[in-house]
Parts: sequence; structure tokens; C-alpha cells
Amino acid sequence: MLLPKGTIVAVADGEKLNLFRNAGDEAALKLVTVPHEAIADDPGTSTGRHTSAANPDHGQSGEDQFAAGIVQHLNQQALGGKIENLVIVAAPRALGEMRKHYHKALSAILLHEIAKDLTGHSPADVERALSAG
Repeated sequence: MLLPKGTIVAVADGEKLNLFRNAGDEAALKLVTVPHEAIADDPGTSTGRHTSAANPDHGQSGEDQFAAGIVQHLNQQALGGKIENLVIVAAPRALGEMRKHYHKALSAILLHEIAKDLTGHSPADVERALSAG
């Protein structure tokens, strides 16, 4: 996959977000980590995988809220013109939840989506997945 220089690559699951920028050119990916403010869901909620007999979906609900928070952040960046090109790599369930919250401005800059969990992987691993995709 060819990605223009400056493309932001968001790698996410229901608990973690890693942002990278393509510092290389279209033909030669070179992902560098982009610092970002912490993405948090509502105060007092947890994104951990806690369950109880009374609420077995609590952990999944927290992950869904986190995924929605990621998209809210990306939507703001897209609306503010801070991102020109975007690729999202996310765990399949997280990606499905994220899609529900895309603003049309984000959809307009979205170059590609990959339904794969690469959180915690190195930039080189993400580069390989992008090159294969």
C-alpha cells in the first residue's frame, strides 16, 4: 500500500491507541511514533475487562466507549485540518465500533482500514502489515 508522506496511522483496540506518522515517502514507509494526549472514556469508567454476574458486558461496554473516544479525537483532528490522510488499523470488533462514529470529514481523509490487532507491535510490524495490505 502506498501512503503519502505525513499520513497518520492509528493502531487501536478496545484499550489502547498508538499513533504513527509516515516520515518516508509513498514507496518507502517509515513510521514514527506520534505523541498524543490520552484518550479516555467517561470519568469513572474503566476500559479493563471487568465482568460480573450482574453485568457481564461491562468490560465490552468500556472497550466500545474507548473506541468511540478514539474516533472522537480523530474526528476533531480531521475537522481541524490537522490530519490530511489517515489509515486505521484496529482489532475487528473495535473497528466495527469505530466505524459507527466516523464524521464525514474523517471518512473523506480515510485512505484505508485494516481489521487486525497490532496494538503493542513495533512500527516495523505495522509497516509490514501496511505493505501487505
